[in-house]
Amino acid sequence: MIVARQKRKENIAEYLIYMWQVEDLIRACQFDIERIGRTLIDAYEQPEEVKQEITRWYEELIEMMRSEGVLESGHLQVNKNILTALTDLHLRLLKDPQEMVYGALYYKTLPHIIQLRAKSGGIEISELETCFTALYGYMLLRLQHREVHPETLEAVKQINTFLSFLAEKYREE
Repeated sequence: MIVARQKRKENIAEYLIYMWQVEDLIRACQFDIERIGRTLIDAYEQPEEVKQEITRWYEELIEMMRSEGVLESGHLQVNKNILTALTDLHLRLLKDPQEMVYGALYYKTLPHIIQLRAKSGGIEISELETCFTALYGYMLLRLQHREVHPETLEAVKQINTFLSFLAEKYREE
């Protein structure tokens, strides 16, 4: 909750990836708030009232995940809404003739997006969701201390640059 608030204010792209990670952590803890408390909340060096607030935040997320049917996979509607807002901004920026830097970044990233989509096995997701999925997958590989192919690393760097620029435009709005 504390990290989420800060990331949402500072960088919406980092926030979205963080929230995807929170969804997966909740799943890994099998939606058990006691386990989440022991595994995640107790690690925070915060006063007890803040830990209680964090616990309520996780409880609300658990309830949302249950009610939205994203127990095994998928993302909360609030996170999908952020992706939609970013997609809307992305499309507006591409149409804006004064946003040449954004357009150049996008077209430099596009071959990586196309390549990633080709590897997805026919799953239809937006270009931006493809980018976020790539960054999230890279983060998971790093957490597992797995080797990352140089070609993948190059794609991730370009996608990160592109999404960072988009996040900055979002923050400016």
